[in-house]
Amino acid sequence: MAKITTPHLALLCAALAPTIHAAVTFAIPSKSGDGDLSYASLDPAPIGISFEFFAFPAYFTNVTATHQCLSNWKDLTGVWPPIRIGGTTQDRASFDAASSDYVTYSVASPADAPMTLTFGPRFMTLAGEYEGSVVVGLNRGKNDIENTIAAAKVAVDEVTNLLAIELGNEPEYYPKDGQPIAQGAWDPFTDATSQIDWSTRVSSAIGRDNIIQAGNWNQAPPDWGAAQLIAQQTPESEKAIRHYAHHNYPGGDVQKLQTHSQTASNIRSMFADDTAAVQKQTGKEYVLGETNSVSGGGAANVSPTFGAALWTLDYALRAASSPTRIARIYFHHGTVGNCQYCFWGRYSMGAPYYGATAAVAFTSGATTLAALDPEGGSNYGGYVVFDGGDGAEGDEGGKPVRVLLLNSDYYTGSGERGVQEFVLTGLDGGEVGGTVKAKRLTGASSLARVDRGDKVSFGGQTFTDGTCVVSGEEVWEETAVVDGRATFEVKAAEVLVVYL
Repeated sequence: MAKITTPHLALLCAALAPTIHAAVTFAIPSKSGDGDLSYASLDPAPIGISFEFFAFPAYFTNVTATHQCLSNWKDLTGVWPPIRIGGTTQDRASFDAASSDYVTYSVASPADAPMTLTFGPRFMTLAGEYEGSVVVGLNRGKNDIENTIAAAKVAVDEVTNLLAIELGNEPEYYPKDGQPIAQGAWDPFTDATSQIDWSTRVSSAIGRDNIIQAGNWNQAPPDWGAAQLIAQQTPESEKAIRHYAHHNYPGGDVQKLQTHSQTASNIRSMFADDTAAVQKQTGKEYVLGETNSVSGGGAANVSPTFGAALWTLDYALRAASSPTRIARIYFHHGTVGNCQYCFWGRYSMGAPYYGATAAVAFTSGATTLAALDPEGGSNYGGYVVFDGGDGAEGDEGGKPVRVLLLNSDYYTGSGERGVQEFVLTGLDGGEVGGTVKAKRLTGASSLARVDRGDKVSFGGQTFTDGTCVVSGEEVWEETAVVDGRATFEVKAAEVLVVYL
């Protein structure tokens, strides 16, 4: 049986109650589309995982937690989360039809990524065993389109849930990486010309339209952005493209990373114009095909922290709720055992998995999402999701089902931990005696790390190191609703998911 707590009474009775700041009030619309909020449609599974190309087989054959961590999200949503297989090593990889191995490479240390590798048909067979949608990244850097087409044909045959093929990873870095395709002049115009040619030829060779994930840059738009590519499209290449993608690694220290206003600014400044160009000119989806906290596998003093968990949650929701909608977001996982930002590894869990899981739970089954603070200008954020109705006659759907409250104030773990009061108005069932339940995402501090034994939990529950199995009794908090109004307290570096 779930445990019910009433933390507000405990706080009021505490001898040394923490300072409570002036309340933040959010009015909850009675249905989707009301008021002046910006509403975005939600993908059934908007939060997914990207696996570095060479490491993908290891995650699925040698890391016990992988299946369970993905399954936990499937249990929440009813849909397996989307995955993308790609990264820097996809442009170092050649397909070998005669190979019986998933991948073949040699490295000086297990912590290294290979400079060259080959992969065989079993690689695609393994990808095809995954029950969720799959994006497969293939090599463009080596400028061997026949080898890439051979791999694409196997992908089409073996990967039942193949959503898209991406042709090259972060091509703006090809000259620096010494990739053959970029010898001579290489700039956004040259790359766009190459992408269009390859998209058309690969699509034709495998007999599939609507199959290419285009773009895949990391440098900021507009120079490396969708508008540049769209401007050069031909009717044939446009038919080949399923959606457009960009990468992003915002970086910064823990305090900067977890700050709500910084996250909102990053999404808006980086992607507002790029997503708008795709929506207005093509009507196709836009995704963050690879992203995480700090590039290069993460930063040891930033990426594994609870502050990064808060960023993970806020970043995913701010992207999905942006006016021009980022449909899916794929958090990257690199070398097994050498990956600071990974949500899980062979032996330990990462704090960011908790933030991602809270975001998955919050959006589960919902069809529409809105940010309650559209500008995102403070440390205190809010989101609301709406259902699509149950199909019964007279049920128009679009009713609010959950609200998420975020306090992104930084907390080091010492001294007084501040509290932010949130007031929700417009709630249904406002008679005296009505209540709503909530689950809390919390950690010992912004710097808490699960891999170092620090406590992090969502709804009182944790995920077991090495297996990702849910552990502990689920804790629900109850809050009274009076005249459609309820008040909640969220500590510094905490999140509360309210179930209406």
